[in-house]
Amino acid sequence: MKKTMLLLLCGLFAAATANAQVRLGLRAGLSTTDLQVDPLTISGPNGLDYLELAVNEAHFGIHGGLVLQARIGKRFLLQPEVLFNSSRVDFKAKELGMPGATGDIFTEKYQYLDIPFLLGFRFGPFRLQAGPEAHIFLNSSSDLFDFEGYGQRFRSASYGWIGGLGLDIWNIMLDVRYEGNFSSFGDHIRFNDQDYAFDTSPARWLFSLGILFGD
Repeated sequence: MKKTMLLLLCGLFAAATANAQVRLGLRAGLSTTDLQVDPLTISGPNGLDYLELAVNEAHFGIHGGLVLQARIGKRFLLQPEVLFNSSRVDFKAKELGMPGATGDIFTEKYQYLDIPFLLGFRFGPFRLQAGPEAHIFLNSSSDLFDFEGYGQRFRSASYGWIGGLGLDIWNIMLDVRYEGNFSSFGDHIRFNDQDYAFDTSPARWLFSLGILFGD
C-alpha cells in the first residue's frame, strides 16, 4: 500500500507539473505536540493492574528537509516535501498499590521521515496549503525498557493530514501548520505481550523557515 500510494502521488505530481515552474528548497523548524490524554492502566502477566502510565510532557520537536514546489499558473501550487522529524515525550509511571508513590519520569525519543503532499493556493505573498501526510518510522529509544515486560511495536508507516498558512518574502518561506493523525498516540506500546494506546490521536503545531532556489 505504501508503494502504491507513493507511485500514485509521484504520477500525479509528474502529470500536473509537466508545464509548471518547479523549484527545489530547504525547510527547518520546530514543532509542539498537544497530548491531552488519560493515563493508561497496565496489567501484569497475572492479569492484575500494577502500573499507571501517563504523559508528563511533550517536548519541542525539530524537523528539516527538502521541498519541491511546482507553480501551476499564478495561483496554484503542488508541494511534496521530505522531512526528518525528531521528537521526545516524558512519561510518568506510577506503581499501583503503593500509597504515597508519586511516580518516576521515563523518556522516549522518536525519529520519523515525514512526507506531506500539499496542494496550495496563492493570494499575494500568502499561501494556503493542505494535504495528506505519511510518517515513515526510522528509530526510537526508550527508558521504559527498564520495566520488565515492556516492548514496542511501531508500524512501518502511519498517515495523517496537514494544513496551514505560509508567507513568502522573496525566496524565503515562513510557515505555520497544524498536523493531525489517523492513529492513536502510543499505539506502539506493549507490556507483557499486550498492546496499549492512549485515547487521543496526536496533533502538532509546526513552525518553519525555508528557502527556495531559482527564480
